[in-house]
Amino acid sequence: MLPKVTLRAVLSAGLILNVALTPMVLPAQQTSGEMPSITVRTTTRLVVVDVVVTSKSGQPITDLKAEDFSVEENGKKQKVAVFTPPALASKAVPVPAPPGVLSNHPENVSPAGPLTVLMIDALNSPFKEQAYARSEMLKYAAEQNQSGQSIAVVALTDRLHVLQQFTSDPQILLTAIKNFKPQEQILQATPPPPESSVPADMAGAGQAALAIAEAQQQVASFANLQVGFDIERRTLITIDAMRSLTRMLGGLRGRKNVVWLTADLPFDLIPEDRSVSDAELATLLPVNGSQAPSVRGSGAIASEERQLHGPEIKDAESRLASANIAVYPVDLRGLFGGGMVASYSAGHNNDLNGAGLANAALGQSRSLINSQGTMREVAAETGGKTYMNQNEIKLGVTLAAADGRASYAIGYYPENKKWDGKYRGIKVKLAHADTEVRYRKGYFAVDSSQEKNANYEQNVATVLTFNAPATEVSFMAQAKPTEPGKVRIIFLVDAHTLSAEDSGGSKKMNVNLYASLFDSSGKSLTTRSIKVDRAFDASTYQQILDHGMMVPIDVDLPAGAKEMRLAVLDNKTGFIGAASGPLGQ
Repeated sequence: MLPKVTLRAVLSAGLILNVALTPMVLPAQQTSGEMPSITVRTTTRLVVVDVVVTSKSGQPITDLKAEDFSVEENGKKQKVAVFTPPALASKAVPVPAPPGVLSNHPENVSPAGPLTVLMIDALNSPFKEQAYARSEMLKYAAEQNQSGQSIAVVALTDRLHVLQQFTSDPQILLTAIKNFKPQEQILQATPPPPESSVPADMAGAGQAALAIAEAQQQVASFANLQVGFDIERRTLITIDAMRSLTRMLGGLRGRKNVVWLTADLPFDLIPEDRSVSDAELATLLPVNGSQAPSVRGSGAIASEERQLHGPEIKDAESRLASANIAVYPVDLRGLFGGGMVASYSAGHNNDLNGAGLANAALGQSRSLINSQGTMREVAAETGGKTYMNQNEIKLGVTLAAADGRASYAIGYYPENKKWDGKYRGIKVKLAHADTEVRYRKGYFAVDSSQEKNANYEQNVATVLTFNAPATEVSFMAQAKPTEPGKVRIIFLVDAHTLSAEDSGGSKKMNVNLYASLFDSSGKSLTTRSIKVDRAFDASTYQQILDHGMMVPIDVDLPAGAKEMRLAVLDNKTGFIGAASGPLGQ
């Protein structure tokens, strides 16, 4: 943890060293040994698994020791290197950043204890389901009272939007949910026309019937292309939302539960070489959602589009799991079955032989199978739980909140050092037979530093327009006027949250820092950036780890500048940190 008072004193003294020579290293407090550090990002990778342990009756068990657990990866036992029980994870006390200092450090931007995010998916949910989700969330918030549960609210529309940062105040939470207004879907996949709707009395009319059938087939083909396009667009926006969640939550301590309220996940996620029994997968479902797991339905409308962008989906899911983000999909369709078919039928009452209604029903059934299968897989791969075929959303939210109070963080360095993108299964065993455990079933061994054609600069642009801090890279910063019309913005970056590559006995770091100034309406006025790309000997690198890395950026101060938005990008991993605040603070 980087210092706060020391930072202010040094910045006030104006002790700046030109980054062309070397980043500046400052004296700092040492991180408390009580909470094990799991954020050092060198060439050695730490895999952290959140394990929820409850009694058979569902009560949290919080007094277990490291020796009670054993972990296997692809059948091989692993040595536990990090162990954090629920009681220790909840001890962190939030503190505000010093006056005049921007910070995205976990202790400055998030409250203590388990964190829950409520996500309303307007992109993939019709108006009716959105309204229902809002109503149920209001009921849940009204019952919070003095529970102390820290909850944030986000909405997915054309992109992810933060409606409310983490709060334990039920009145603030209620206001944020009330401010969400259900809307029509931006991209709405309508059922295709029937494959054949030739009236029965024209079935033998020869050329006329054939012409009608051919015309209808052409219309159906065009509709299928449109449906496929809409599914692909929704998939890309959903993937981007998953990445935004990771950037927002990835640097925060402990388990983060995302309750994803949606009527559809528009892609298929099937892990490779995953050995999980049907019985294990069934544990991811609530009591009333016990149907057999199935991911794909043959012949589904635009099924090929659901399976596009596999590498991007794999990467987004891998980053969620690695950031200790557990996803709890809640199917908003609940007991609404048949709504889409009814609406289709109402608009196609000239379909005399009923083929359109039959095809719409079949398409809806296939879509439901695909979407719910994806919900189960996303839950399995992140350690969450699905909640479907029911209408009590608040029960799903309560389940996620309870899991946070029974979660152990177990970290290990895999014996298999080859990061080839393949799937690796995880097994966690507990010495106590009278307990139930839940955890993510594996991970993709993705090496983000080897990603080709990665557009990390575009990700930074996205982060700078996002209305919440990005926490994957931690830093503090302060702006100081230097001369008329100019301001110097000084970053102090926590090097524990940056990657370092071995380079001939040294450690090489490759980091970009950005400073953008905006006016009061949110319009960008100017942006400056600087790059630190160099190797440090072992002694210097250790100092950077111990004390932080200080880098200044000089920016021309345009008229009307009111807000600064700052970002730090790790060019090897794509991890990003960002913070924003008033320019004059």
